Formats: sequence, structure tokens, C-alpha cells
Amino acid sequence: MVAHTVRALAAVRRLHATLVVLAPDDREFESRVPGFVGERGWVERCGGATRAATVAAGLAALRARGASDADWVLVHDAARCLLQAAWVERLIETCIDDAVGGLLALPVADTLKAEEGGRAAATVARDKRWAAQTPQMFRLGLLSQALNAAGPAVTDEASAVERLGLRPLLVASTLENFKVTYPDDFALAARLLAAPPLGTARALDQGDTA
Repeated sequence: MVAHTVRALAAVRRLHATLVVLAPDDREFESRVPGFVGERGWVERCGGATRAATVAAGLAALRARGASDADWVLVHDAARCLLQAAWVERLIETCIDDAVGGLLALPVADTLKAEEGGRAAATVARDKRWAAQTPQMFRLGLLSQALNAAGPAVTDEASAVERLGLRPLLVASTLENFKVTYPDDFALAARLLAAPPLGTARALDQGDTA
């Protein structure tokens, strides 16, 4: 999954480099993703116990490599391994001149249910509801400030930025950018990776941004 992800990011020429943040005891990355390390491929074994801690450690590693507060940083979850370079380019193009930044996201189409004891307890309005995806794009200084203020419980970078009173841009994405989470997801991801690009992915370049 990581190999597919970094391959897509390597195709985005506007990215200066891709930093992969691993667990301190990882011993498999280099054998699973040979040839990654180089001028545009960086690895740091500084991952933390939570997503927020891992991202914060990654930001510190970028500072140590010369990044500044004004530099844009894109944070991506490698579990979204069907990532395509065109989606990242779209995010960059949309957010590059924005004061806050933004994230790939998908408008919710399904009827949403609140659950109690395994039963549907209420129907939640889906109007103006979006499912957050990654990459999420913010300036390094802003994101560091947001994560420090939000603490370890935040589940994505945008929610930390929102807690500062800011509103990240929502950049329309695609169902194919799903997070491989449950056992059935692995089979679906394998089928999609083996198939030619779908029309939905190509059409993304022509869609509107919210």
C-alpha cells in the first residue's frame, strides 16, 4: 500500500519531496519499497502513538531538513493507496493561493444513521456533509500551531485547523480515494489497482471545487 502511495506522489512534480514517517522499530520499508530514498524520497522513523503525534513528528523532521513555516505541506494517509497524481495536482492548484489551505473530500450521498445498541436511532441530515479524505494541505507553521493546540485526539489535520476558527477549502474528490480499513477493502483496492483508470478519476480534472 505504501509503495502504491509513494509512486503516485513521485509523479507530482510540484512536490519538492515525499517524507515517509515510519514507526521507530520499522525494519521492512526499504525491502518493500526499494529505491525510494533519494533527492525526492525521505524516510524518518519518528512515528508516534497517534496520528496527530506522527504528523507533528513529521513536521519537526521537515524543519530539520530546512523547511520553513511558510512552506506548504501535504499530509496523506498511506491507507488511501489508490491515490492518483492528478488528484494531488488538483488540490495544490486549488489551495496554493488560499490563506488557509484545504483537503480532498467527497460529498456524502448516502442516508446517514445514528446508531444505538446496533439499531438505527436517528437519521442524520446529509445536506452539506462531506467525507474528509487526504491529502490535506496546509502551511507548516499553521499546521504545527493547530496540532499543538488541538492535542492528540484529532483524527485529521483539517479538524485541528478548524479549532483555530479557520475554514479549510473542500476540494471535490472521488470514491476511488477511499481508505483501506476493513478486510473487504483490500480485495476492492486490489481490483481497482489492476483495472484501467475509471472515467470518474479522469472526470475529476473537469469538476468544480467547493
